[in-house]
Amino acid sequence: MSGKKILMITGDFTEDYETMVPFQALQAVGHTVHAVCPDKKSGDTVATAIHDFEGDQTYTEKPGHRFALNADFAGLNPADYDALVVPGGRAPEYLRLNEDVKNLVRHFFEAEKPVAAICHGAQLLAAAGVLEGRECSAYPACQPEVELAGGRFAAIDVDAAVTDGNLVTAPAWPAHPQWLAQFFKLLDN
Repeated sequence: MSGKKILMITGDFTEDYETMVPFQALQAVGHTVHAVCPDKKSGDTVATAIHDFEGDQTYTEKPGHRFALNADFAGLNPADYDALVVPGGRAPEYLRLNEDVKNLVRHFFEAEKPVAAICHGAQLLAAAGVLEGRECSAYPACQPEVELAGGRFAAIDVDAAVTDGNLVTAPAWPAHPQWLAQFFKLLDN
């Protein structure tokens, strides 16, 4: 697998595992990953949250680690990147309000570059208007947003992932093995 240059768009209260694991795993196999957040610079950090499934009607949330960004959001050119990763957590909820972020997301779909989104990352895809006619998994509470954006919600097991063209999605971090394996296949094409 030849090394690709991958953009990760994240923000405060991103899900800890859904940010840290792909960031490290993609680098471990030779890719370059630039993690960015609007209004923050390389070296700044974002707060993460740990979401867990403990038998309640929804996930629980606990404080996570500080995640250090390694690139600047300001001035980045999406054409310089081969792929995009959108972690879940609460960050997509506010990132989807940023026009620059939505334009970045649209670039990857218009250029048909690989995109991996997990959990609440679908909120950002829906707001960017890129789900029309696409199959997309996400945390189950995001099903209405996927469908309102014209997507087909994939109600799959929490440890499964689905690929539709250039898009790989999964419900939550227990799907990392499947989600990352499918993303690696897209990156290798």
